[in-house]
Amino acid sequence: MTVAAPVEPGVLRRFANDQIITLAKLVVENAFQPIVEASTGAVFGYESLMRGQERIGFASPVALLDQAEEAGALLALEQMVAARAVAKFVTLPDFASATLFLNLDVRLIRHGEQMIESLLQHLKTNGVPPSSICFELSERFDNTSVPEFAALVRHMRRAGFKLAIDDFGVGHGEMKILCDHPVDYLKIDRHFIAGLDANPRKRHLVKNFVNIAHVLGIRVVAEGIETEAEFLACRQYGVDLVQGWFIDRPTTFVSDLRKSFPHLQHVGQAKRSGHTLDEILIRKQIERLPTVYENDSIEHVFDLFRLNPRQAFFPVLNANGEPRGTINERHLKEFIYQPFGRDLLKNKVYERAISHFVDRAPIVGLDAGAEELMTVFANMEGSDCVILTENMRYAGVVSAASLIKVINEKQLQVAQDQNPLTGLPGNRAIRDYMQNAGRDDDAVRHFCYCDFDNFKPFNDKYGFQLGDHAISLFAALTRRYFFSDGHFLGHVGGDDFFIGVSGWKVEELTEVLDRLLSDFQDDVAALYCDEDRARALIRGHDRAGVEIDFPLMRCSIGVLELPRGHVVDDISRMSAEIAAIKSMAKDSDNGLVLVPFGETI
Repeated sequence: MTVAAPVEPGVLRRFANDQIITLAKLVVENAFQPIVEASTGAVFGYESLMRGQERIGFASPVALLDQAEEAGALLALEQMVAARAVAKFVTLPDFASATLFLNLDVRLIRHGEQMIESLLQHLKTNGVPPSSICFELSERFDNTSVPEFAALVRHMRRAGFKLAIDDFGVGHGEMKILCDHPVDYLKIDRHFIAGLDANPRKRHLVKNFVNIAHVLGIRVVAEGIETEAEFLACRQYGVDLVQGWFIDRPTTFVSDLRKSFPHLQHVGQAKRSGHTLDEILIRKQIERLPTVYENDSIEHVFDLFRLNPRQAFFPVLNANGEPRGTINERHLKEFIYQPFGRDLLKNKVYERAISHFVDRAPIVGLDAGAEELMTVFANMEGSDCVILTENMRYAGVVSAASLIKVINEKQLQVAQDQNPLTGLPGNRAIRDYMQNAGRDDDAVRHFCYCDFDNFKPFNDKYGFQLGDHAISLFAALTRRYFFSDGHFLGHVGGDDFFIGVSGWKVEELTEVLDRLLSDFQDDVAALYCDEDRARALIRGHDRAGVEIDFPLMRCSIGVLELPRGHVVDDISRMSAEIAAIKSMAKDSDNGLVLVPFGETI
């Protein structure tokens, strides 16, 4: 009989290793923590977590698992925990549409076949399809270093199970798994989520994690969300599913579990209106193709291609309606055109299930922007389409041709908002830019509102043609000084302009704006007659109709500064502050005033 390993400090534990399973059966419970759709607040699934181990002297579930491994009882312990998790799962009212996430210890990989067969039996008894179960591959150890790992993954996929990489970003072999194996979910570790809203480096990494995953047809889960700001940042950067104490804590009581958290849909609602036009355009181009379920027969696939001779591929779904990828006709042709090829595919001994022929495809939610869809599609070479989902379920596909139509129509809509005189975007584009920049806090942002002083008397005396010339002159100067892809130039209307700049220091910006104002004042002076230019005054009428002298035209610029790490949703407040700063600029000597956000009130 092997004696148990040393206990944690301050904990009294007196039992032999061969008693671990017996005692665990008495005290260990399954707690469920909801995993929720970021866009809707609907519960997508639950992660099963071990609880109660402290009653037999273990400080954490990991400590119990480690001791069970030393005692040779890890397989039995995990089988017990998994069986109980399934039994509790089926008592939930929504279990038929939910997913149960189970942790798979890498040390069980060599016993994987035995564990999978045992679990399949429990699922069959309870009427649960394997696609309702997702195994989380723990990154405490390097899964890929275990020789049996690849075979176990193939077995899981053939059986219909889903796979997730747990603790992504801090573990072993994650990129190898992404590269070599068909994973369904990527769970970003809490380390990258904590303080995400205020950490530019973390935001950069999370954005790229999400982009990489979506290109590969993988959905992203953010683990350990504890604040509203973290949740909003995750949703903003395209995370599909969220989990953590801000949503709900784990509980062992089924009665405490909720079906949805509808308030999440309304949190930060102002941030979510930016893609309205994109979604409208994308919905017009969606193709609702017939689908193949991964447990369908090969004969059914042949029938589908025969009935749709012009279609080269079909989306493949699991039993829960979630997309797995596409099945392409070209993969079946090598069997169709060889003797007995079709018979070979249908032979159960040969075991060529539909999952064997599935190609990964980019998978993105319908709330994604058109540019994001195009980027995802372009980065996945050889993909037939982008698969779109709504509430994590299949919604349709868009092809490359459809995406081009979406982009072209969006550009046409944008062009209709452009000012015909200057060719610069108008008010709608300016508002969209302010909204997006207000919530993208990776760098300091400056919103510059430009307004001509004494434009009306010039326009009244010299006519609209020279007035338009002054406006075009200023537009040309702004293009000369702000030409980077990161700059935004807009024409509010008349003699009002908008300049958006991100990532510049105050000194850099003020230097360029000073040159812009100086050049405009010099150039516009040439539009006056010699007499007015010599007097530096022009005779005109004020708004009350009284004839007075006005100085020559100049431009005033009021600049609102949003510091890095500061997220602002309220466009109305930003506009009000810009208006106040513009008035200050008009009253200033040099026509330029810069004020940080919140300091005008």
